[in-house]
Amino acid sequence: MSDPTLCDFLPWDTDHFGLRIGRVNRRHLTEASVQEIVEWQNSEAIECLYFLADFDDPETARLAQAYNFQLVDIRITLEWTSGRGQLARFDPDSQLTMRSFQPADIPILAEIARESHTDTRFFFDQNFPRDKSEALYEVWIRRSCEGLSDRVVTACVDGQVAGYIVCKILDDASGQIGLVGVAEQSRGKGVGKSLVNAALDWFAGRNIRSVQVVTQGRNIAAQRLYQKCGFATRSVQLWYHRWASV
Repeated sequence: MSDPTLCDFLPWDTDHFGLRIGRVNRRHLTEASVQEIVEWQNSEAIECLYFLADFDDPETARLAQAYNFQLVDIRITLEWTSGRGQLARFDPDSQLTMRSFQPADIPILAEIARESHTDTRFFFDQNFPRDKSEALYEVWIRRSCEGLSDRVVTACVDGQVAGYIVCKILDDASGQIGLVGVAEQSRGKGVGKSLVNAALDWFAGRNIRSVQVVTQGRNIAAQRLYQKCGFATRSVQLWYHRWASV
C-alpha cells in the first residue's frame, strides 16, 4: 500500500471478537484509494474492515457499493450548547434519584449494558457473534467505572439501580456523553431524560459549553430523547463493514 496511513489494524477489536479487524482512516473513497484499501485488507488477512463515511459524496456511496462494503449503521452526532433549553432539577421527594456510581453497582450496570445497546452496528451486522457484541458494552461500562470516563452517573428507582450515563471531558470547553443505558423494567418512566439532564447539569457545573453524543439512525427513541433535552443534530455519517468473505 503506497499510503501507510490509509488503514489501521485494530488489535483490541481483534482480540475481543476473535476476528482480524481493521479500519479505513478516510471519510471519502476514490477509485484509487478503494483499490488500495481492498489490497491492504487482502494482504493483512483482515476479516472485517470498518469504514465511517461522510454523507455528502455520491462517489463514495457508489464505490462502497461496488466494492462490497455493507451499510450497517447511520451515525448521528448531536450537540448541546450551554444556554439551549432549561436543565431539569430533581424533586427531592421523587422515587428517582441520581448519584455517582458505587463499586457495588458495577455488576448491575454490566448486566444493563449487555441488554441496552442492541440498536448498534455490531448487533445489526449478524456476522458478529451476539454474545461478543453484548460483552463489548459490558466491558465498556466496566472500564468507564475504572477510570476511562470522568464520571458515571447511576439512576436509582426506589433505591434500586435502574440505569447509567457516562460523561467524558474532552477539553476546557467541550464534553461527550458515552454510554446511556436503562434497565428494561425501568424504561418509559423518565429515567433516560433524567440521566441526560444530570449529565448536562454536571458538565455545566464545570463550565463545559458544548456536549456531544452519538446515536444510531435506527434509534428514534434516543434521538427524540436528546432533542427533548436541547440537543440538535451536528452531523450524519454512514458506517460500512467490508467482510473478506463477501
